[in-house]
Amino acid sequence: MGKRYALGSSELSVSPLCLGGNVFGWTADKAQSFAVLDDYFAAGGNFVDTADSYMQHFPGNEPGQSEAIIGDWMAARGNRDDVVVATKVGDHPQYLGLDPANITAAAEQSLRRLRTDHIDLYYTHFDRDESIPVGDIITALDDLVRAGKVRAIAASNISPERLTASLAFSDREGTARYVALQPQYNLVSRDTYEGARREIVQREGLACVPYFALASGFLTGKYRPGQRVDSVRDMQGLAGGYADTERGVRVLDALEQVATGRGVAMATVALAWLAQQPTVVSPIASARAVEQLPALLAMQDLELSDEELRILDKASS
Repeated sequence: MGKRYALGSSELSVSPLCLGGNVFGWTADKAQSFAVLDDYFAAGGNFVDTADSYMQHFPGNEPGQSEAIIGDWMAARGNRDDVVVATKVGDHPQYLGLDPANITAAAEQSLRRLRTDHIDLYYTHFDRDESIPVGDIITALDDLVRAGKVRAIAASNISPERLTASLAFSDREGTARYVALQPQYNLVSRDTYEGARREIVQREGLACVPYFALASGFLTGKYRPGQRVDSVRDMQGLAGGYADTERGVRVLDALEQVATGRGVAMATVALAWLAQQPTVVSPIASARAVEQLPALLAMQDLELSDEELRILDKASS
């Protein structure tokens, strides 16, 4: 077994790298997805992240296909008890939003696709409708925990005010409490997390599990100014958009400097920087092919020096 870290106040113990499941069924077919999951698991990884809506927003995809692939993989390998599965609610087209009825119904469908009787970590995906009282959301999630269908709850895209109110409700009413926050956070996107959200996470003892840890692949170094990459991510503007920013260029130069000095991939350095930030427990990164995994997994053994951190911080500020 590889390294394990406690996920906030929960009983969940997770690996330093969380494997993103957003590519499963999208840029990675079922066979490729199984191969990536096999290699990640063999290397000591145990934390897999998905959502009930992946990847419906891109043509040709069905919502829930990532969950179904992960469920099929766990059933085929017989390893359900050894995997910490995180999924999300609120973005599926049939169960849009965080109305309590949606949460309850969507959870049942996620359990079915994942072929399991419990979800280890259940995130609210988007808190778009702030007219829904946080107490209603937390109570619906608490019902799932009490029923044994969810082990721990967490939030993703949520305002600092709603996050604070949710935690206060849990403390006041004695319900299940968010144990983690999944924000967008990486070397070229620091502003949305550093500040109020990070202060809450630190103060309340939550774990930070950042998504877009590699800025949709930009921080691997393959997306450069003026260059086109034959990639769905580039065509959709997910990664290529950073290449034309001053910060993006500075960050790539700094990453290349540190990576060359260490003899590792730029992606390894980007993930190691994130892992060494306050509150971060397990950054999320995805791989559509097994060839991409070693650079991601190598972050577990890379401890950046104070000078290397300074170089990256300066470039990304």
